[in-house]
Amino acid sequence: MADRLTLNRTLIGMVHVGALPGTPRHGQPVEHLAAQAAEEARVLVDAGFDAVAVENMHDAPYVHGDRLGPEIVAAMTRVGVEVATAVDVPIGVQILSGGNRHALAVAQAIGGSFIRCENFVYAHVADEGLLPEAEAGALLRERRRIGAEGVAVFTDIKKKHASHAITADISIADAAHAAAFFGADGLIVTGAWTGTPADPDDARRAKDASGLPVLVGSGVTPDNIGAMLDAADGVIVGSWIKHGGDWKNPVDPERAARLVYAARG
Repeated sequence: MADRLTLNRTLIGMVHVGALPGTPRHGQPVEHLAAQAAEEARVLVDAGFDAVAVENMHDAPYVHGDRLGPEIVAAMTRVGVEVATAVDVPIGVQILSGGNRHALAVAQAIGGSFIRCENFVYAHVADEGLLPEAEAGALLRERRRIGAEGVAVFTDIKKKHASHAITADISIADAAHAAAFFGADGLIVTGAWTGTPADPDDARRAKDASGLPVLVGSGVTPDNIGAMLDAADGVIVGSWIKHGGDWKNPVDPERAARLVYAARG
């Protein structure tokens, strides 16, 4: 099991795994997807990223939670093993949508360090539909049951791609406080959509209210990364580092290196 990721001006690069078996855009064998993910992880680490996270974002449109099939877990495990073999940095896992227990199992199997969790506290309406139950209780019991306490849970609060009208009276500070009370290991703040910058003040509010490490999880660029790292403990980058700044494209080595240089000088 890898050590837990220490967050201190930390740069996490996203590896968006190609569409997996059974999803609408699937077209390449799993071994090819795994090799491609491992190569993108190597590019990120060579550029100076501190950690990588693998995510099935190309599986859109998503199904949620228990509707995710075993083929997704199997394929993501194959991908995760290839990535873990290719790079010697902490590895995170996210499985969309709401595949938090699935991601935990994959991370445990591959020696991963963390997962990214949706709706850890509070219900909301996401673009894939209503997410009516908070995940914390079941997820942390599952972590204990399978002996995966070494896998940290970083959770989005007021997450992107979602409406939070049903919790409109809950501020981001309130959500952060609740996530800490329910046992999150770290928090993630974002803009409204993929590639939309977060508000650094939201990161500060979340950190002050929770006492937990906070990551900025969208819209990070060389122009704003300094401000983001001044407000938060790290960033997760998945769009700007791709060719053309489009998350759907492969990682661009030059853009990845430029982002690291902007962060580190």
